[in-house]
Amino acid sequence: MKTFILSVFFSFFIYFSTSAQQSCMTEQTILTLDAQWEAMNLKPDPEFFKITLAENFVWVHNHASMVDTKKDVVQRAEKQAKNGTSNTRSRVQSDVKVAITDNMAVVTGFTLVDRDPSPTRYHFMRTYIEVDGKCLLAGNHTMAVPEEE
Repeated sequence: MKTFILSVFFSFFIYFSTSAQQSCMTEQTILTLDAQWEAMNLKPDPEFFKITLAENFVWVHNHASMVDTKKDVVQRAEKQAKNGTSNTRSRVQSDVKVAITDNMAVVTGFTLVDRDPSPTRYHFMRTYIEVDGKCLLAGNHTMAVPEEE
């Protein structure tokens, strides 16, 4: 009986140690995922959005002028990929910071989006969550920064 209890305890120890080591919630992993988000918004890949956005994903745009769901983002990416069109020339991140608490990461920073009529600098805040060992983007909020600031 002692052997059984010890083996169960040891199995749990290994399971939780392995789970902790496989967590996607590391600063580098989140930074990489966030950079991919920017790249995929420049050259949309619908499959990326399908596997990276949480089912209840929400994107609140500048001054709540538009709110996108996962379905909205995927459909827009499919349309852009099919037509080979994008009105954005570049997206460049700066001052990116990551704060991780348990199974959630909040990423903040700025993105300079170059599209007509002129480039716009946005402040963003994105929330990533870990679900079954995979990091998913659950929320994105973007706000244009007035030029005088």
